[in-house]
Amino acid sequence: MSEDKKQSDPIMQWVTFCLGEEKYGINVMQVQEVLRISEIAPVPGAPSYVLGIINLRGNVVTVIDTRNRFGLPSKEPDDASRIVIIETDRHIIGILVDSVAEVVEMRASEIETAPNVGNEESSKYIQGVTSRDNKLLILVDLNKFLSEDEKAELDMF
Repeated sequence: MSEDKKQSDPIMQWVTFCLGEEKYGINVMQVQEVLRISEIAPVPGAPSYVLGIINLRGNVVTVIDTRNRFGLPSKEPDDASRIVIIETDRHIIGILVDSVAEVVEMRASEIETAPNVGNEESSKYIQGVTSRDNKLLILVDLNKFLSEDEKAELDMF
């Protein structure tokens, strides 16, 4: 690949995680750390997508149920479950996932636009898709993970 082409087709890194049988990817630049499940304190009156809060080295971090967010059936956390601490806009939040898989690198040209597969609500989190090892990898746009109203709600915790 020529130098010009490499510059116009940058390599991006994605942290992959699983929810059920599906694999998703989030931009590694937005991932702060990955934690084992710790005690999540429920918050009375919190929206249904909020599992609760955790104490992360003295900072309160809201944990979101990613399965609920994506419209998937709920599942009890197990040993493989992880809380991925992410930064989206000005918020630090945790997202509960079934497991974290790996960090993958791919060129921007490998990412395809997500097909329109339903209503706008379900596809708004999808930044793109790509095929890895004969499986579909769905890339999540964390900046659209929460609406402005939801971000304002989280500010109240």
